[in-house]
Amino acid sequence: MHASPLSRRAVLAGTAAAAALTAIPAFQARARAAESGATTAPAYRWRNAMIGGTGFVTGVLFHPTVRGLAYARTDIGGAYRWDDRHSRWVPLIDHIGWDDWNLLGVEAMAVDPAHPDRLYLALGTYTQSWAGNGAVLRSDDRGATWTRTDLSVKLGANEDGRGAGERLLVDPRDSDTLWLGTRHDGLLRSTDRGATWSAAPGFPATASASGQGVVLLVAAGRTVYAGWGDGDGTSGAVNLYRTTDGTAWEAVPGRPTGTSAKVPIRAAYDCHTRELYVTYADAPGPNGQSTGSVHKLNTTTGKWTEVTPVKPGGTTAGGTAHTFSSGGGSADTFGYGGVAVDARHAGTVVVSTNNRWVAVDTLFRTTDGGRTWKSLKDTAVLDVSETPFLTFGADQPKFGWWIQAVGIDPYDSRHVVYGTGATLYGTRDLKHWAPRIRGLEETSVRQLISPPTGTAHLISGSGDIGVLYHDRLTASPSRGLATNPVFGTATGLAQAAKKPSYVVRTGWGDHGNGAYSHDGGQSWAPFATQPAIAHDAPGPIAVNADGSVLLWTFVHGDGTRYPAQRSTDNGATWTEVPSCPKGATPVADPADPTRFCTFDTDTGTVYVSTDSGATFTKGATGLPSGDTQFKLVAAPGRSGDLWLSTKGNGLYRSTDGGATFSKVTSCWASYVLGFGKAADGADYPAIYQVGSTESITAVYRSDDEARTWVRINDDAHQWGYTGDAITGDPRVHGRVYLATNGRGIQYGEPA
Repeated sequence: MHASPLSRRAVLAGTAAAAALTAIPAFQARARAAESGATTAPAYRWRNAMIGGTGFVTGVLFHPTVRGLAYARTDIGGAYRWDDRHSRWVPLIDHIGWDDWNLLGVEAMAVDPAHPDRLYLALGTYTQSWAGNGAVLRSDDRGATWTRTDLSVKLGANEDGRGAGERLLVDPRDSDTLWLGTRHDGLLRSTDRGATWSAAPGFPATASASGQGVVLLVAAGRTVYAGWGDGDGTSGAVNLYRTTDGTAWEAVPGRPTGTSAKVPIRAAYDCHTRELYVTYADAPGPNGQSTGSVHKLNTTTGKWTEVTPVKPGGTTAGGTAHTFSSGGGSADTFGYGGVAVDARHAGTVVVSTNNRWVAVDTLFRTTDGGRTWKSLKDTAVLDVSETPFLTFGADQPKFGWWIQAVGIDPYDSRHVVYGTGATLYGTRDLKHWAPRIRGLEETSVRQLISPPTGTAHLISGSGDIGVLYHDRLTASPSRGLATNPVFGTATGLAQAAKKPSYVVRTGWGDHGNGAYSHDGGQSWAPFATQPAIAHDAPGPIAVNADGSVLLWTFVHGDGTRYPAQRSTDNGATWTEVPSCPKGATPVADPADPTRFCTFDTDTGTVYVSTDSGATFTKGATGLPSGDTQFKLVAAPGRSGDLWLSTKGNGLYRSTDGGATFSKVTSCWASYVLGFGKAADGADYPAIYQVGSTESITAVYRSDDEARTWVRINDDAHQWGYTGDAITGDPRVHGRVYLATNGRGIQYGEPA
C-alpha cells in the first residue's frame, strides 16, 4: 500500500543552481474583480476530515538536542512537526499552491543540532521531464515560516528510493554549510544555509540520468559520509564515500559489497562507540527488494563488521538457522531499511526489514552492538482503535510494511517510532504500539459524496484505502475501509439522487471490483457478476436517479479505454453500450431516471441518453477537447442542468440536458466543480469550484448561480494539486469538502 497515485510525471547548469529567493507566503493575487466577478472572501476555517495517516511516511527525525521536537516527511503529502504539548503533528507546507504541486513531495529533511529552530526541506515529487524542478525551504522558526530557493535540478520524493536517506545534511563543522544528495545530478553543496547551491567540489561519483545517485548523507563526528546508490554490487564497487574536510572525498575502505549490500538505504552513528551502522538492500525500495544486510564501521579503526539480524533466506550473520512461515512455499525475501541508534545507551540500535511480505516486516533491536538481536514484532501488542482502517479488512493489523523510517527518542530510549506505507506507529515500552499519526493526513482522494440524509455527511473514495464512510469528521471512520470486497484504490463512487440509501463503488480489488450498498454506504455486497474487463481496468460508475440502472466504464492503468457496460438488475448481468464513448465518465441526471450524459474528451462532444443509458446520441459539439482534465457534473434536484469544467478553457453550462452549452464568463479556468446547500434566501445551490477568477488557482464559492465568486481558501491553505473532487454539504450552507492529492480531505466552513 502506498500513497502515490498521481500519474503526472535537468541537469545542474554550470557550477551553480538557480537560486530564486522567495519569502513565503508570497502568493499575492492581483485581483481582477471587475472582469472576473470575484469579490471579497469570507473568513474560512480549514481542517482535515480525519482518517489518520493512510500514506507512506518516508522519514522521521527527532531533534538531537530538544526534548519533544520531531519531524516527519511523506512522499506526496508534505512535512510535519510534532507538537508535543498537544500530541499531534502540525503540517508545515500547506502553503504550496496549484502551480507548485510538484513540491508537496518531500525528498529529504535536515535539522541543525547547534541551532534548534532551524529546519531544512528538499522538495520535489518527480524527476520526469513534465515535472518542475526541486526547491529547498529553510526556516528559522521550526517551519512556521519559510524562505525558498528554487533549484535547477529535479528531486523524486515519490520515486523508488524515497524511503532512503536522509539526502540532506547540515555539515557538522559549519552550520552554514549544507549538503544535498540528488538522484541524477550528483552531490550539491551550499555555503550560505541553502540560499545558493553548486556542485560539491571533489565528489568523485559520476551522476547519470537514471538510477539513485546520492541516497544518504550522515555525519559521524566531523566526517560526512555519502551513500551512493548506483553501484553494481560487485567487488570493488563503491557504495559509500566520505570527506573529513568538505573538499576531498574518498571511497570508504573495506566497505561491504555484493548483492546484499548493493544499495545503502540508511545510516546512523553511535557517538558512544564511534560506530556507523548502515542498512543495505539489493534495490532502493520500497518495492523490489529481495535481499539485504546490516553492517557497522568502527570509524576509529576502520574495521567493518556484518551485524545482520536475520539474513533473507533464513540465516543470521553468525550462521544460526531461523525458520519462518513460508506462506505456502514462498521465499522469505526482504531488504533492510531504517536504522536508529539510542543516544542514551551505547550499542543500542534498532533496524527494520523492508519488503518482507511472507514473514511480515519487523523491527530488530540490539543492546550489544549487533551481536544479538530481538524482533520487536514478536512481542508487539498493536492497538489501531484510533484508526480502524489499518486492519484492511483483516482480523488483525500488520506490524507494518515499507518500513524505512525509524526513530528513537534521544530523551527516552523506550520511545520508538517507525513509519509504514499507511501510518506511523509508536511505543513507550517496546511492547504496546499504536498509531502516532494524529494531525498527519496523506490520503490521495479521488471521489467525494455528501449525502442529503443519513448519519454520515461524507463518503470518500481514495487511492490505496478504497472507500470510507465518515460517520464523524473529527475521528477516523469507525467502520474502517469498506469491505466485501476490499479495494486498494477506488475508481468510482456514486449515489442514487432520489434514493440516497443506494450507493455503488468500483475500484482495484482482489475479490471483485464493484459493490453496492442499501444503507447509504455503511455496509456493502459485491455485484453478483462483473464484466471480464473490470478486473484489469475498473473505471468510474454512475447510477441513475432511482437506482435502477448502473453504467460502468473502464479505463486501464496504461490509458486504454473500453466500452461501457450497463446493468438493470443491480449488477447481476451486464450489457455492452457501444454508443457510449469508451472510458468516458458517465453522469446521471439527478431528477430524471431515464437520462445520462457523458463527455468525449477526444472530440469535445457531449453524448446524451434518454433511455436509461441503453443508447447515446450526440448532443453539444465543438467544446474544448484534447485533455483528460474535464469534469462534467449535474446540478442537484434539477433535470438537464449540466456544468462542464475544462481546465484552462473555462467553465460551460447547459440547461437543456447537454444539447447546447454556453460559456460562463465569471471565471477563466475551472478544474472541478460541486454543489452544496443554497444560501438563505437563494433559490439555487451554492457552487464550489477549484479554478481561477483572479491571477491564481484557488477554491471559490458562488451563491448566485456563478455570476460572482468569493475565494474561500487563503495563501496558507492551498495543498498543492486539488483538481479531482469538490462538493458542498447539502445540509450545511458554506461547508465544502475538497479532495487533495496527498493532504487528505480538507473541509472548510465559515469561521
